[in-house]
Order: sequence, then structure tokens, then C-alpha cells
Amino acid sequence: MIESLLLTAARLLTFERQRPLTNASSFFFERDERLFLVTSRHVMIDEPTKHFPDRIEIELHIDPDNLAHSTGFSIPLYRDGKSVWRQGQDNAGEIDVAVIELERAALPATTVYRAFTPKHLHTSLDHVEVGSSLLVVGFPLGFHDTLHHMPVVRHAVVASSFGLRFRGEGYFLTDARTHRGTSGAPVVMRVSGPDLGLGYLPWMLLGVHSARLDAGSRDHDLDEALGLNCAWYADILLTLTGR
Repeated sequence: MIESLLLTAARLLTFERQRPLTNASSFFFERDERLFLVTSRHVMIDEPTKHFPDRIEIELHIDPDNLAHSTGFSIPLYRDGKSVWRQGQDNAGEIDVAVIELERAALPATTVYRAFTPKHLHTSLDHVEVGSSLLVVGFPLGFHDTLHHMPVVRHAVVASSFGLRFRGEGYFLTDARTHRGTSGAPVVMRVSGPDLGLGYLPWMLLGVHSARLDAGSRDHDLDEALGLNCAWYADILLTLTGR
């Protein structure tokens, strides 16, 4: 049996025409019969690093009886010169989360995946405390199970007051060892109880991993990296997937 959590994430590659650019992580989110792919906004476009892909490609499982069978699914990022993804913004500025709607009819009929839904978003802060155990499900440096096309999971803990916007921005901190390629990964917490209604996916979706943070005053020769990361609150998905 494959754990349902691992089937929520998809390895994402960015391209400029046929030229490969970067690796990243992504995951599926379903709302009102519509299916979305979620990742970091800077995966779609990042002006400071001159990262301007025109399409992305995700790897899909296409055989429920053999996870070694997969296919690449290409998604154009522009239509008629306009971007097709949605990104968020609040009074503090841009939010590093983006979603793109997937056309179900275009997916292979045998595609195997699991998707988070609005039910998986946190509704109470009572269960999320500093030090709470989390998982980050993604593809660090593109690393994954190359035979079964599965992501890997890193352990993390909540490192700032959950629900309190760190430095006034729409993210909280995690303490975890992360790498490039993890951008866009879901940050989740295990939940239990018969009345939660989460079915086959008993995980609370708390955030979307964005980037590692560091102290500007750190001496790179004397001090280790902080090991802290920002995860944007996942409830932005309700705004980005609304009609």
C-alpha cells in the first residue's frame, strides 16, 4: 500500500521552450470538482534571478497497478501573451504561492493522484503549537525515488507562533533541513479522530514551503545556517481557487 500523502505531490520541471531550467515541488488541490496544481510563485516567474519559464512539466503516475509507469504532462504558462496561473497578494505585498488549474479531460484517464481539499485547511489554531511536528513533502534538489517516481519527506517543526504573521507577512517559520527544489512543497501535520472527515488523507495542510531564511549578520565561516524556512499559510488557496 502506498501512503496517500506521497501521491499528493508531483515533481515539477520548468522550461524555456525546450531548454530545462529548474526543479521544484508541487501538489494537487481540489475544490468544487476543479483540480489545481499548487507551487511557489517564484517557480513560475522570478524577476531577480531572471527566471522566465514559458511552460512547466509535472510527472504523473498513470498505472494504479504499477507505480513505475509515469508520464510527463506539459502545462503552458501563457495563453495569448497572458499568464494562466493565479498568484496572491495582501497588504504586505506579494505572496509566494501560485496555482494553475488543470484540465481534467487532458489528463491521462488512468492518472493516479491524491488531492487536498478545503477540508484539509486548518480551522482552529488550538492544535498547532510551537514545536508541533510537521512533514514537508517534496523533491529536494530533484531527488526522489526514480523507479516509483515518489517524493521524499523531511521532518520539520513549527518554529514561530502559528497564526501570527511573521514580520507582518503571510507566512510562519519551520525548522527543517531543506534544499533547492523543495519550493512549492506542502507542509502538513498529521491529524487523527473519526469526526474530521478527511477520509483517505488524514493530514492538515498548513502551508506551502517557499524558501530558506538566513540571518544577514551570520558569519559564513563561523556560523552554521539557521535551518529556518518560511511556509506561506495554506488558506491563501481559498482565495486563489475561488471563481
